[in-house]
Amino acid sequence: MTAEEPTIALIGPGAIGTTVAAALHEAGRTPVVCGRSPRAQLELRDDAGSVIVPGPVRTDPAGIARTADLVFVAVKTTQTEAAAPWLSALCGAETVVCVLQNGVEQEELVSPYAKGGPVLPSVVWFPAQAQPDGSVWLRGDARLTVPDNPAGAVVAEALRGTRCSVELAADFKSVTWRKLLQNAAAGLMVLTGRRTGMFARPDIAELSLAYLRECLEVARAEGAALGDEVPREILGSFQAYPPDMGTSILADREAGRPLEWDIRNGVVVRRGRAHGISTPISDLVATLLAAASDGPG
Repeated sequence: MTAEEPTIALIGPGAIGTTVAAALHEAGRTPVVCGRSPRAQLELRDDAGSVIVPGPVRTDPAGIARTADLVFVAVKTTQTEAAAPWLSALCGAETVVCVLQNGVEQEELVSPYAKGGPVLPSVVWFPAQAQPDGSVWLRGDARLTVPDNPAGAVVAEALRGTRCSVELAADFKSVTWRKLLQNAAAGLMVLTGRRTGMFARPDIAELSLAYLRECLEVARAEGAALGDEVPREILGSFQAYPPDMGTSILADREAGRPLEWDIRNGVVVRRGRAHGISTPISDLVATLLAAASDGPG
């Protein structure tokens, strides 16, 4: 990174963005934070206390005077197009853009809005939840996985020594598809309106395993090296969470916001069809999530 400021910027100070901004701020690398709504500061809370990230949150891309070396994109995939003016203002030809979004199509979705620099996908593993007072509650350790390449090394260096650890993965495809299976199963919480405690029900556990095994077949066809044990491991992780744990897509449903149904669930249907794989559970889940998100009615 260069010595000029700003070297790091973050677009989207929601739950994930606030966590990363707080990690950087604690290490003396406070990013320029960009978003839709003006805020004086960000607050991250955990069991040990809270971290205040000084603002203000910038709301006008025209006010950005120079590009950044590293930009974290932490908006939902449904908001990527709206973030395009920020990417235009913050990115130069060598800017590394690290995408903190769900799904296995991050590069395809964000690259059209960058300026030719590397677009780095990531997998976000930490449970962070926005609170009614505007703070974010971090309910576990913060960890990212990124590809083991030069852009990944830039992100690892930026977060070195912070509360957010970074794993460089040689087989990133397998990691990102494993996370997609987890995200797909979380969609069942939207359809029931329930939190993770529902996975203790034997009928929900049985349905979840069948759904995850269907998704696993598609993931393997896409080149992911995932074993037969993965569906049960993912179900076990849901069952081990506190019963009141939510998920971002459930929070969006409760707030009446558009759902990331296509990149979390619909992608299994799309990729399955491309490989000639039957996905009856995915067909049903994706259809119901699409209707819940987009209507009519």
